[in-house]
Amino acid sequence: MLYIVLGVITTLFAVVGLGMFAVGVSRMVRIVGVGRPVEKERKGPFGRRLTNTLIETLGHTRMLKWRWIGVAHWFVMVSFPLLAFTVAEAHGEVWDPHFHLPIIHDWTIYGLAIEAIAALSLIALVGLAVYRQVKNPKRLGRASRFANSRSWQAYYVEAYIFLLLVSIFLIRGIKVAMDDFAFPVWATPVSHAVGAVMPASEPLLAVVAAFKLIISWLFFMALAVFLTMGVGWHRFTAPVNIYFKRNTDGSPALGPAKPMMDAKGEKPLDFEEADPDEDPFGVGKIEDFTWKGLLDFTTCTECGRCQSQCPAWNTGKPLSPKKLVMDLREHAYEKAPYLLQGITEETLAEKQDESHAGVDVLALLQKPLVGTEEEGGVIDPDVLWSCTNCGACVEQCPVDIEHIDHILDMRRYQVMIESSFPSEANTLLKNLENKGNPWGMAEDKRLDWVSEVDFEVPVVEDKLPEGTEYLFWVGCAGALEDRAKKTTKAIAELLHMAGVKFAVLGGMEACTGDPARRLGMEYVFQMLAQQNVETLNEIGATKIVASCPHCFNTLGNEYPQLGGEYEVVHHSQLLSKLVEDGRLTPVQPIDEKITYHDPCFLGRHNKVYTPPRDIMAQVPGVKTQEMHRHKERGFCCGAGGARMWMEERIGKRINTERVDEALTTDPDTVSTACPFCQVMLGDAINEKKSKGEAKETLEVVDVSQLLLRSIKGDAPKGEEQEKENA
Repeated sequence: MLYIVLGVITTLFAVVGLGMFAVGVSRMVRIVGVGRPVEKERKGPFGRRLTNTLIETLGHTRMLKWRWIGVAHWFVMVSFPLLAFTVAEAHGEVWDPHFHLPIIHDWTIYGLAIEAIAALSLIALVGLAVYRQVKNPKRLGRASRFANSRSWQAYYVEAYIFLLLVSIFLIRGIKVAMDDFAFPVWATPVSHAVGAVMPASEPLLAVVAAFKLIISWLFFMALAVFLTMGVGWHRFTAPVNIYFKRNTDGSPALGPAKPMMDAKGEKPLDFEEADPDEDPFGVGKIEDFTWKGLLDFTTCTECGRCQSQCPAWNTGKPLSPKKLVMDLREHAYEKAPYLLQGITEETLAEKQDESHAGVDVLALLQKPLVGTEEEGGVIDPDVLWSCTNCGACVEQCPVDIEHIDHILDMRRYQVMIESSFPSEANTLLKNLENKGNPWGMAEDKRLDWVSEVDFEVPVVEDKLPEGTEYLFWVGCAGALEDRAKKTTKAIAELLHMAGVKFAVLGGMEACTGDPARRLGMEYVFQMLAQQNVETLNEIGATKIVASCPHCFNTLGNEYPQLGGEYEVVHHSQLLSKLVEDGRLTPVQPIDEKITYHDPCFLGRHNKVYTPPRDIMAQVPGVKTQEMHRHKERGFCCGAGGARMWMEERIGKRINTERVDEALTTDPDTVSTACPFCQVMLGDAINEKKSKGEAKETLEVVDVSQLLLRSIKGDAPKGEEQEKENA
């Protein structure tokens, strides 16, 4: 009788659990479907996307960046589908304690696989739970990557898996005691150890099996009720989200900014034909996100890896990439059910008091996506404008959420539709529109640096001079900012010494549009980009070397969106190759301790980490010391996302935080390969010098300047500064 009762109860739990789960999946799919269509490239090619999904999921390629945590999570992940066999077996065991799965029930390899995975998963789960306690936000505050996470959900999932694993060993142990276990001791040592202390009780086995089934189906019921339980749902949605990621080569959604697409997601938006009432000018409402965006929000595991690496969050600003995604998810799942019923502001306009189950639907539909707490906004403006587009969040996310794309889309709406953005950015946009550079300087100033070198620099007039190997894209900073001009002259001199034939555009060069695009003003970006693409195509440019990583990224990754296909290299890549080929030979020792700062748009966005380091490695005497955060986990200087032209009023300055980290290496020089980084880090170092917190001789230099000093055999840095001061 006991077995019949347990069998009926667990069968009912299974039927209800599966039914509720199916309804939950259906609701989730419908809610995600509220979003706009995605670009067609997201859907193929099938083979490449499937292969990448399998590699990234089964290989845990993103999670393993966190070493033992990634390994532990892999065992927990693998246990979930593999131990489904034991759940199926338990459904038979509640009816008959001697039930066995057909065919494989006595395969030693099966017994060993379940034993190993269950035991290692149990150890991993305990380790992860302890780690969660060690990193408890109640103790560490903002320093904990679990700050802003909903801990009860994580503990519920961990408790469920823990009890499931324990149940497996209890059942196996009872079977050992009953002498009804087919596997040898060497293959199942834990089960035999448990069996040594368990009674040979058939009713107890059935009860444990029933308990195991009930907690399993309760888990699926919980998922159906809490559609926003990302830590539970991600095991189902993550592979789907990874499949539809932006890049099919397995890399994160970095490099180019996502172009604005028409309402059907079929082609990039043409501003001359676009209608703001039909085509999305960014995202102003939750339903303006694509369905991939809503899937992103659904998939968030609340692990906090993005938050732990975010420069804004780490310097006391309100932006947490994790919380931003969670807030958007909560709003989407709150609002979407009404949208699916066809309920809009218009249908409720005459029913101000209309409510559904206590919910003020009109207030919900009118809730601004971006707005202050007083305005009832989902995302505070300070959150939106704190982002530097550094890409740390996207790089670290184990389920490929595309945070930057979503932030840019919201910025686009705020800038182009609401005209709501930091006031100082107005000057930036006016200068870009009127003068073609962020500083608003005259175009003839772009060639001032040429008069300061003692060799001829060819300037393009209508066509590239015959035999030109590279067009040297100097960039706005490289041509107009005093510190960056030193880098420009160093690069030009090195190319000249190596016999590389190059030319510059001079006044024909305009800003690539990167600051405008990253601010959210896509219209100005397209205006500048189309102008530059037309110029480059007319002069016959095919190979470009750029000194600014932002120009490098925009020219190489974003101009193809507008018909500009060029082979673009960063100056560190070209110089490294010239040294390797023997065309440049550093000879003069530079006896300095140098720490290198990775520019975000060179490193994370384009995976160029080695060439700058290779250059320094070839300079005699240089001793390099990496900062704690470097390469993929490098810390931003604070200039990206158009932040270089906006005031930093909240928390600690990002460039100050980075320089504080650099100073822990006790460097003689800080090296980088980006003019924006050079300015930001230089400003922070000068501030430190004024307070007596840094060496007076400490400076920020580009790797090209180090290389040139060694090749020319220039005087040591201290003597150079004395000459300049004199």
